[in-house]
Amino acid sequence: MIDLNKVKTEDHYDLIVLGSGPAGEKGAAQAAYFGKKVALVEKNNFLGGTGANTAISSKTLRETSLALSGIRSRRLHGVDLSLKRQATVKDFLYHEHAVIDSERKRVEQNMKQHNVKVFWGIGSFIDNQTIEVKNHGKKPKILKGDIILIATGSKPRIPENIPQFKNIFDSDTILQIKEIPKKMVVIGGGVIGCEYACIFSAFGIQVSLIHNREILLPYIDRDISLTLEKSMRNMGITIYLSEKVAVYDVKEDMIELTFESGKTCLTDTIMFAVGRISNTEELNLEAAGIVPGKYGLITVNEYYQVVHPETKEIIEGIYAAGDVIGRPSLASTSMEQARYAMIKAFHLEPYKKHVAPVLPAGIYTIPECSMAGKTETECKEEHIDYVVGKAEYKSNVRGMIIGDSVGFLKLIFEFNNDIKEPMGLLGVQIIGEIASELIHIGVNALIINAKSNLFIDTCFNYPTLGELYKYATYDAMIQRQNRVSEQE
Repeated sequence: MIDLNKVKTEDHYDLIVLGSGPAGEKGAAQAAYFGKKVALVEKNNFLGGTGANTAISSKTLRETSLALSGIRSRRLHGVDLSLKRQATVKDFLYHEHAVIDSERKRVEQNMKQHNVKVFWGIGSFIDNQTIEVKNHGKKPKILKGDIILIATGSKPRIPENIPQFKNIFDSDTILQIKEIPKKMVVIGGGVIGCEYACIFSAFGIQVSLIHNREILLPYIDRDISLTLEKSMRNMGITIYLSEKVAVYDVKEDMIELTFESGKTCLTDTIMFAVGRISNTEELNLEAAGIVPGKYGLITVNEYYQVVHPETKEIIEGIYAAGDVIGRPSLASTSMEQARYAMIKAFHLEPYKKHVAPVLPAGIYTIPECSMAGKTETECKEEHIDYVVGKAEYKSNVRGMIIGDSVGFLKLIFEFNNDIKEPMGLLGVQIIGEIASELIHIGVNALIINAKSNLFIDTCFNYPTLGELYKYATYDAMIQRQNRVSEQE
């Protein structure tokens, strides 16, 4: 039991935020914007959390690998811009280090601009309004807050019974790699696994990816997933689906993996991407009456108030957002969750009435994938009659210019049999260059419940990838017309 008389007590705060990642930063700034007195606790010696320090890394390394490999010059006949033969780890990580440093400074400046007081150290609950901050043997500090936002994020989960081997990494430690490997095995075919497999393959490394499901990224549109798989195989990535590693056999500088099927794979480097676990083990959640779920996940309600996972009883004054509450575990959604949570916590409506009604997802593979709204599978499950329109990059002049021969944009509309009437937009799925940027046209259309006539009536710059929306809509109209004709 802590004797509060023997520790330094700081001022009382309207809000205490645990963690400075995307959710913590934006939650703190949102409350401070409205004049609330905010304290932020960060256990690392830098701000930004996973968002600034590891998530951005994969996106930055992707750009570096594209530049060093010369992939973007693949259609310039007779020109080889590849530098990967001469590039070193220092070359590979140089831009990544610069970007991370800039992002850390940006977060720090944002906190200063909003007068958020930063406390360095590990924060843990004493009760549901009191946080103890310990920092490397220094005298602990006690913070009191009316509202507490848990935004401590997550970390990679490593399977048990992994042998000792010098070149075993996860998505955090891979940034500490000392030399370019010849062979790499990525275990896990989720977003992180697929992203890093593409990055290292583009850099010229022989990559194998092992996934225990029958399809990569099974929760996204099937057409996108299958196209991505084909593209990854064409890059030279060996993909093992519906496989699990049964035995790890260390052989000097190599490690042999034996699958449950009996297949084997020899490599000098392994990267695990098999899921994440919430950073809650140091929070002393029990002191605040919080019961964590599997992998440390914190359960919240629609307002991001922490609740008991079974009874759904609200833990008064405590909110949580971001990776610590689980999927979708995206920086963009984490920011939105935290902002909305603070609006509800401090009764600041109607400034923000809800979390963004349409949340895009971006997957930074090669090629990129991005999506918003419903998939075909979801439409079938919900018994929604729909029609699909597609437009391919290779039939778009801008797509031809950049040399993207595999990308496409897919629109899903609600079917109606009156060909003179527009159809309601249900979903947007994209694979190809700058898909994560292109998706926002569709996101805005979905937010306003747009119909097909929006894209038909829009004049897009020429040549642009934005035109894909118009021609995918034309294709959907043709598909509808064919269906109507068949019914007559």
